[in-house]
Amino acid sequence: MNLSYLSLDQYKRKWIFSHKDLPVTDDDKQAIKPLSDKSAMEVWNKWISNKSSRAEQFTKGDWPAKDSAWKITEHWQAAWDSEDNAMPEVVSQHIDWAGDTQVFFCYEKYQIIETRWDVFVRNWKCFLFFDDGPLLIAPGQKQAMMFEQSGQFKLGVRG
Repeated sequence: MNLSYLSLDQYKRKWIFSHKDLPVTDDDKQAIKPLSDKSAMEVWNKWISNKSSRAEQFTKGDWPAKDSAWKITEHWQAAWDSEDNAMPEVVSQHIDWAGDTQVFFCYEKYQIIETRWDVFVRNWKCFLFFDDGPLLIAPGQKQAMMFEQSGQFKLGVRG
């Protein structure tokens, strides 16, 4: 898959990575790569769904809609609201990816950001300014996360 990207300055949601209360280092900003619409669609169709374009549209046949895909449901909102920047501890118990693992944070079919796992972990709060069902996946890994507006997230295995 030959992906194309937008610069962070071109990204319509770029403000989430320049919020004064959650600073992102210049090095991390270099590793936060929004996909072009076409590339986002390719990633979504290949690894998320070729039928639904957003989480609330998932239907039978979409792996994220299967209860069996999700093993753990926990709360992220309290950790997000805290002064501590650490992700909820249960995440590291479920996901043990190397820091340089390529990950995709998938808001919806045409809104996907590629980054590395270590960059996501350091800046996860920024990514969650939009929390309407985004999924975090890594192409070479089976584990997945889905964040919900209820303040909960699900950890599981993608099909």
